[in-house]
Amino acid sequence: MEAFPTFLKGYFLMAMPALMDPNFHQSVTCITEHSEEGAVGIVVNRVHEGLIAKMIFEELGIDTDGQADSVPIHIGGPVHGNELFVLHGPPLEWGQSLIVGQELALSNSREILQAIAQGSGPASYIIALGCAGWAPGQLEWELNQNAWLVAPCNREIIFEIPPERRWERAIRQMGIDPQSLTHTAGHA
Repeated sequence: MEAFPTFLKGYFLMAMPALMDPNFHQSVTCITEHSEEGAVGIVVNRVHEGLIAKMIFEELGIDTDGQADSVPIHIGGPVHGNELFVLHGPPLEWGQSLIVGQELALSNSREILQAIAQGSGPASYIIALGCAGWAPGQLEWELNQNAWLVAPCNREIIFEIPPERRWERAIRQMGIDPQSLTHTAGHA
């Protein structure tokens, strides 16, 4: 049996049904950094209604070839809501990229946005406004309160499954029927 990791970088957090915070209810968050200093992640299944990449490129004065103009912008979380983050597959190095795993990185450089706008960026990506953040010990406390299910990140779920189906798919990947989850937490 695989030991549970001390830190959850490269893992999904799937909100349990009892987690009613509107920022995280039925959310799937990819943890991009986790240490004794806290944790950061990107919610991968929330999309801004009516906000598309073309609007971001125009606001930043980035020329576009039109291929990525209709890409939806995700709500990455309630922290740093004015900052752009790109969760992406290979190539992983774009300026100061944070490597999340062998095939996953987080970047927020103008360079990657320009490459995406010109059709020369990574093949798989999501653009998000904001991120999720936890203070030291906060995520561990939430895990002890049964607020989250934890599983390794899956690129297919992030990049190929429609956002509205990612929570259910991530839970089913664990062999759990989401309908069987209860709204009350228990401790064994």
